[in-house]
Amino acid sequence: MSLLWPATPSGPFVFVGVTLILGGLGAVSIGRAMATTWNPVVKVLVYCALLAAGVQFLHYALYQERLLTLHYYLVNFAALAVIGVIAWRLQRVRQMTERYFWAFEKSGLAGWAARGDLNPPRQ
Repeated sequence: MSLLWPATPSGPFVFVGVTLILGGLGAVSIGRAMATTWNPVVKVLVYCALLAAGVQFLHYALYQERLLTLHYYLVNFAALAVIGVIAWRLQRVRQMTERYFWAFEKSGLAGWAARGDLNPPRQ
């Protein structure tokens, strides 16, 4: 028995295809939409929980996997939540550095910092 998918011959492919690709695209959309509308990251987690239930249903309806298993639901939720939160953070960085370009600049992959020319050194 695998920790990420049921022990079937197509288990890994179903997990990657349905959860990571289809569900992941939905989680990216959720994360970007929540960041664009200035919603907190907690809402991303709530909507990813609902998306994980939908993904679990697709596993059941298309590939005859068990519907009501807490373990695989939590695996699906964890994967989708990570993807959604990363998408939320990247969109938020893009927002802060494009909308407030005069105040912030990109700092690393997923961060922003105050522009250096706004805060001259004190003497």
